[in-house]
Amino acid sequence: EKAGVNVSIVRGVLPAAAARQMRARGKDMTVRPGADGLPFYAVGVSLVLHPRNPKAPTAHANFRMFEVRDWDPVEGCERARWWYGGGSDLTPSFLDEDDARHFHSTLKAACDKHGSELYPEFKRWCDEYFNNTHRALPGDDGERRGIGGIFYDDFGDTVMSAKEAEERSEEGGGKAFDFVCDAGRAFLPAYIPVLVRHVDEPFTEEDKRWQQLRRGRYVEFNLVHDRGTKFGLHTPGSRIESILVSLPETARWEYQAEDPPKDSAAGRLLEALRRPREWA
Repeated sequence: EKAGVNVSIVRGVLPAAAARQMRARGKDMTVRPGADGLPFYAVGVSLVLHPRNPKAPTAHANFRMFEVRDWDPVEGCERARWWYGGGSDLTPSFLDEDDARHFHSTLKAACDKHGSELYPEFKRWCDEYFNNTHRALPGDDGERRGIGGIFYDDFGDTVMSAKEAEERSEEGGGKAFDFVCDAGRAFLPAYIPVLVRHVDEPFTEEDKRWQQLRRGRYVEFNLVHDRGTKFGLHTPGSRIESILVSLPETARWEYQAEDPPKDSAAGRLLEALRRPREWA
């Protein structure tokens, strides 16, 4: 029904609002004396797919690198700091456990090539990040956007002088970059078999209504919680249409909509969103 693929290559100066968001994440950066802000360079690819058929899950993937130039007040020189972020995740409207196991197992195999500790950490981070905390009920801490996948940020965080950074750039991306490449290559093998399995399944008007309600939750997360969306909206000159391309074409909100039966595929999904499970 709607799909978007963005390739972003952006240079500019971080405004105060965006710089404050980074400081809130523990990145204490110093503006060069006399400068207006922090020069940055960001590059990435992101995609989101919202199938028309409610039995076929939505998928999202994003892989990016961010570099900031700030000032080292001790050494009196410019320094470069860069890191990687991204991941991929699955957002079905109905729970199919075989789909969940396939998606997560494929991502785990890609992570395991670089260390057995990565998948458990990034899977947990995904469950914690893609969480509509404002939808929390007594006994849980929120409602996840989907059944997860992997998510990481500040990965391979590196700080060095600008001169050293220029010399290193000729040597290649290193181990962190190799992981990002493998995680990206794992997305299609993880998602396409799931999509093919469900894209032609019959569905009812009630199935479509439930999909629209779940899409409403997708919109809530992207506009209320997502750091990338907020960063883009605070960046002067950004393309708003590209920032909001991840939103579905249609969505639905109903006042006090009742939960589906617990023993249904929709009800089992809701339980998994409120209490994330291990799939691989």
